[in-house]
Amino acid sequence: MNQLMDEEDIRRIVQRLSHEILEKNKGTKDLVIIGIQRRGVNLAGRISKMMDEIEGEALPTGILDITLYRDDLTQVAQQPIVRSTNIPFSIEGKKVILVDDVLYTGRTVRAAIDVLLDFGRPQKIELAVLVDRGHRELPIKADYVGKNIPTSSEEMVEVKVRELDGRDEVLIVKSRET
Repeated sequence: MNQLMDEEDIRRIVQRLSHEILEKNKGTKDLVIIGIQRRGVNLAGRISKMMDEIEGEALPTGILDITLYRDDLTQVAQQPIVRSTNIPFSIEGKKVILVDDVLYTGRTVRAAIDVLLDFGRPQKIELAVLVDRGHRELPIKADYVGKNIPTSSEEMVEVKVRELDGRDEVLIVKSRET
């Protein structure tokens, strides 16, 4: 097990991602933030809070569960855990910033886009991730990346967030250790 990021690293990355999103979108007009269950939700909340501190305007922030949209649902678990989706605002014509912790094969993001399109037709969807570890199976690329971490297929990137795990860190572990 090897720690790649600590709490301060993650804080700085969230701050940088927030600034990059605001700069590219020229502020908060028509911007909404949606986090993918589980840890993407916590990161989306942090980005939204940071953007509020920078711009002085609270952004609509939602929660997205992609479980039932996965193309590998039967491989995930016999009884997959379905979590909540909560998008209490319209995404019609909005610039959606989709937030996740780790970008790997691209399948989670593909499923998230499918879910979002069931909610309406956004102006555009952009992807922000804490870690891009490579190994894409689909032609999906993040617009905002905290850190690129090249990995082997025998390794896993494990993100811990204070809200769920009691601490903030990013670890790289051998698959058999997890």
